[in-house]
Amino acid sequence: MKSKPIYVEIPIDTEMDKLWEASQTPKLHQQWDLRFSSIIYLPKKENEPQKFTYKTKIGFGIQIEGWGESVGSFHAKNGSRTSSLHFGTDQAISIIREGRGYWKYIPKGDSSLTFLTQYNYEPNFGNIGKLFDHFAFRPLIGWGTALSFDVLKRWLEKGEAPAYQYIQFFSNWLITFLFFFIWTYHGLIPKVVNLHPEELYMVTAALPVTINQASWIVMILGLLEILFGIIWLIYSNKRSLFILQIILFPLLTLSAVLVEPTYLIDPFNPLTFNISLFILSIIGLMISKDVPTAKSCKRKR
Repeated sequence: MKSKPIYVEIPIDTEMDKLWEASQTPKLHQQWDLRFSSIIYLPKKENEPQKFTYKTKIGFGIQIEGWGESVGSFHAKNGSRTSSLHFGTDQAISIIREGRGYWKYIPKGDSSLTFLTQYNYEPNFGNIGKLFDHFAFRPLIGWGTALSFDVLKRWLEKGEAPAYQYIQFFSNWLITFLFFFIWTYHGLIPKVVNLHPEELYMVTAALPVTINQASWIVMILGLLEILFGIIWLIYSNKRSLFILQIILFPLLTLSAVLVEPTYLIDPFNPLTFNISLFILSIIGLMISKDVPTAKSCKRKR
C-alpha cells in the first residue's frame, strides 16, 4: 500500500525574513509546531549540513526522540526560498523510521507569502505499520501539520502567542467532548436503556398522559438528546450550540423545579447541575471565537 506524501499550504501576510526566522530558528519553531516538543541544533561542522535533534511528547511520560539535518536551502532570483530536510528516529516505538521533505516560501507580490511543505517517510512495523500509518497516523500528523501552520499564521499576522492559541484550541475541544458525553449519556442510560422512574414521573407530572405514552415520550426525548450530543462532534459552528444551551439550560431548570420543587433539596439537583452547564456554556462561547483550525490550509496541490 503506497501512501501519498503529506502536503500543506497556507497564505501568510508577513515579511519573508519574519517567516524564515519563525520556521528556521529552533526556539521559535518548537513554539508553534505541534509535532515537536523541542528542537536543538547541534554544533555545525564546516561543509556539512546543519544537524539537529528533536523530541515529541506523546503523553504518559513517553516521548519520541529523533534526528534530522538541513540538507540545504535555496534562495531563488524571484525571491522564493526552499529548505530541504532529512529526518528519522532510531526508537523502536516510533511509527516513523526515516523521511525527507521540504519547506517552500513563495512571495505573492502583494506583501504576502505562500508557505508550504511536502514530506514523506517510511513507517516502522512492516505491513501492520503501513496499514496503521495509512489509515490513522498519516491523516493525524497531516492534520497536526495543518493546524500548526494556522497557528503560525495567526502568530505572525495577529501577534497571538502559540501557547495561548493551543490552550484555546484544546479547551474548546475538551468542552465539546464533555457536552457530547453529557447529552449522549443522559439520553442513552436513564431514558433509552433503563427508562428510569424519575424520567417517567417528570413527564406524567408535566403532561396529562398515561404511563405507556410517557414511556414513548421519554424514549423520544432520549433519542433527541443522543442526536444533539452527536451534533456537538460533527457540527462546525460550535458558537451556535453554546448560544442554544445558554437559552436552554435555564428553561430546563425552571421546568424541573416547577414540576417538582423538592428537587431543590436533592444532592446534585437540577439547579446546581444546570447552572454549572450554563456557566460552562458561557465560557465555551467566549473561547470558541476564531479558534485555530487545520481547515484554513490547502491539503492538496
